[in-house]
Amino acid sequence: MRSRCSTWLLLASGLAGAWCAATVRCAVPGEALADAPSDLSVTVYRAPNRSTGSIDLDRLEGFALISETRVVHLPTGESRLRFEGVADGIEPASAILTGLPAGIIEKNREGALLSPSALLAAAVGEPVLLLRTDRKTGHLERLSGKILSDALGGVVFETAEGVEALRCSGLAESLSFASSTDLSAHAALSVLVRSREPVTKVVTLSYLARGFDWAADYVATLSADGTRMDLGAWVTLANGNGSGFPAARTQIVAGRVNRESGEVEPIDAGGPILARCWPRGSTSDSPALLQIDRAASPGARARATAMGQLALRAAAPAEAMVSAQPVEQEQLGDLKLYRVPNRTTVAGRQTKQVRLLDRLAIPIAIVYGADLSADEPEAAAPSAPVPASRLLRTKNSSANHLGLPLPSGRVAVFAVRQSETLLEQESGMRDLAVDEEVEINLGASPDVWVTMMREGVTISNARATPIDFELRLRLQEGARIVRADHPLASKNGRPMFRLTIPPRASTTVRYQWRPRPG
Repeated sequence: MRSRCSTWLLLASGLAGAWCAATVRCAVPGEALADAPSDLSVTVYRAPNRSTGSIDLDRLEGFALISETRVVHLPTGESRLRFEGVADGIEPASAILTGLPAGIIEKNREGALLSPSALLAAAVGEPVLLLRTDRKTGHLERLSGKILSDALGGVVFETAEGVEALRCSGLAESLSFASSTDLSAHAALSVLVRSREPVTKVVTLSYLARGFDWAADYVATLSADGTRMDLGAWVTLANGNGSGFPAARTQIVAGRVNRESGEVEPIDAGGPILARCWPRGSTSDSPALLQIDRAASPGARARATAMGQLALRAAAPAEAMVSAQPVEQEQLGDLKLYRVPNRTTVAGRQTKQVRLLDRLAIPIAIVYGADLSADEPEAAAPSAPVPASRLLRTKNSSANHLGLPLPSGRVAVFAVRQSETLLEQESGMRDLAVDEEVEINLGASPDVWVTMMREGVTISNARATPIDFELRLRLQEGARIVRADHPLASKNGRPMFRLTIPPRASTTVRYQWRPRPG
């Protein structure tokens, strides 16, 4: 059985207020610590209501299914088995532990992490050794005492010389004390178990956790003649938790999963330490806040070495790491599962990109269009011309060098001009199934304009080449087009005119419609 208690050294470096702490492990009866994971699997589910915009590590509304394989050592009788390094956003009710022959009595998520403020709070009333060094003489003074007030109330300690407040002496100070505490340097799940005999077993811990998300980012490069495109895509994985998952088998799931669950209490990473000094100051002085160094995650560096690594949400994500291996797609019921071929590290407080697909020479068509209410030309006087929209269109089929489910995401469209590749448009793309029509918005056209008049809709083409144009109409419920001077088609239940507009020419579409009778 492995367990722990802690001996602490809390250091304050003069008026700069830089803090750190050191700890050593020792035995605590009745507690067992599971080994670090020997195998990890992370399946990330996309936030159901997130748009195609950028991912914010502090606002991740997706979740993950995490599976960890660990070795545990249990004594005879009842003991508390701790799994350290689980995701901060773990949902304890979802945790399933398999492979353990002992009976599980209860499960607990431990959300209070080790920090200078939490350590001081736990030591109130306990014996403490104050070490104070005179900077001029270099002499070290050791005073025994106890902590009277914790970090949030202003640190006050008592020695044989009397009661003092933190940072009043002007000397370099440190506090050394032994404290048995349940604080952990990492988020932890503990289970109370009962075993008939000492056992060493390989177990699997699976659970759901908040604070994950993923997004797809596409890059479409148009050929010089505008008839084909190359399409590449990356999957961006985001982990907003402090804990990382090295060398994990990684999957992502596309589609909406209905989940009914409440809020998970956030991890407590500790607060500031207040320093109130008297009588040199006055009671009207504002207390000073001691600075605490910050790092990318609670587990990035051992809190045993630097206790300033506390403020998770203030940490900037590391630069995205990139993998060139394409993702493999599978079916998961009505959902789509994309499996990363090689193991990858889903690090804490980071985003990471893996390759989703690469497709070349996809045939495309550029279509211009406008969406109008059917009664707009009748109700309005001649309006100012408005630019037509431009769409890049193809079909998600194997014949078009695609033929796989495409998850929603952002699309950056580039065009090749005189051996240079230039950005033309950025837009969003919805989830697309196999054999479904693919449409990418290319924005408004500066060369094709639509004018609404009482007698109809006029489309003007200022380009030197003919264009394909679609005039899509919105009708009131039950209404219908009864007469038109151009052939009428239909798409998605809406009437539509498909036109070819000659170069540097205009075409007017005239039609009549009737509302639903009665």
